[in-house]
Amino acid sequence: MRTAIVPRFPEFSQAPRLKLVPPPATDGELVAEALREGPRARMAEEELYRRYRGAVSRLAGSFSELDSDEADDVVQEAFVRAFRALASLKDPDRFSAWLFTIARNRARSYLSARSTHDKAAEEACREAELAEGCAPAANEQLEKEAELRAVREVIDGLREGPEKETVRLFYLDGTLSAREIAQRMGVGKSAVTMRLERFRARVRRELCEKLQHTG
Repeated sequence: MRTAIVPRFPEFSQAPRLKLVPPPATDGELVAEALREGPRARMAEEELYRRYRGAVSRLAGSFSELDSDEADDVVQEAFVRAFRALASLKDPDRFSAWLFTIARNRARSYLSARSTHDKAAEEACREAELAEGCAPAANEQLEKEAELRAVREVIDGLREGPEKETVRLFYLDGTLSAREIAQRMGVGKSAVTMRLERFRARVRRELCEKLQHTG
């Protein structure tokens, strides 16, 4: 009796080997890589940003008092501060908790600064009312010219620094919005807005003082 010959197909004679996908890097491994110099460090930072950008955005959004621009600023500043201080992180595997703490503190700082800004704005309004009460009768053009001179004088009197650069770009150059100035100077839009509000309050105060002396 002849034994049946079963054809053999080499390509099916062995079970295919599964290609194992390596597990994603842990936070600790990414932090260690980010602390090294070179393109791999940049890639590690980008992966940490991609991994936690959404969570930090949701955390910033939970502060309902912040508007959308301020919440975006909190997210960006949290990552910038975290990457700059990465070497100080004692437990790299707790990067996410550390990052969330930084973001939470930035959000609280924004709200604290806003509270201070609101008080300054209230004082500026009262000073503006005083200025209106003590201003001599003058036509609208003269008032505008006086205000422009006051703005230039106040800008000239500022010390060189971020605040003087901000108001110079906004008032003297006059071609950039607050957001564009923020992008150029590498700060959040809310920081630019607060600098401009402080400057306006100072102009009102000095203008009122001058009007009182000449009245």
